[in-house]
Amino acid sequence: MPENTTHRRLDQPRLGRARFEVDPDWFARLSERIARFLGTGRFLAIQTVIVVVWIALNLTAVIGRWDPYPFILLNLVFSTQAAYAAPLILLAQNRQDDRDRVSLEEDRARAAQTKADTEYLARELASLRLALGEVTTRDYLRSELDKLCDRLGGAQTGATDRARTRINRSADG
Repeated sequence: MPENTTHRRLDQPRLGRARFEVDPDWFARLSERIARFLGTGRFLAIQTVIVVVWIALNLTAVIGRWDPYPFILLNLVFSTQAAYAAPLILLAQNRQDDRDRVSLEEDRARAAQTKADTEYLARELASLRLALGEVTTRDYLRSELDKLCDRLGGAQTGATDRARTRINRSADG
């Protein structure tokens, strides 16, 4: 059996080996930048100036006409531009659709959580209302005192008025 003369372990990967790593989304990001530029007024202005200069030079130049009147080369340039621009724009739209889909899913999850929280709070509020329904309130106590005063008659009116005043003060303060 041959011996390992390099003194390196064969059961471990090599270290220090440089790997060329490429970001898989670099082309998609580039296409978005190009598509964004193609949709600006700046691009239209630059393209318009280039076309006007192209046509003017080819119509007025006596020597060196590279694209005479039917402007076949100019049409070829426009066709090539359209052939590349359309897929780049579609790629940028697909990436935007993916971002919109993720955003929509997050919004749905947030809405579901908000709905669940609202339903929980509504149940808690209903239970508090039920619990408070059994608590004696100031108005209920006053009405019971008034009924008691009516039953006792007018003989103890002064004492009842003083008691009612004390209760009102303690309830208000």
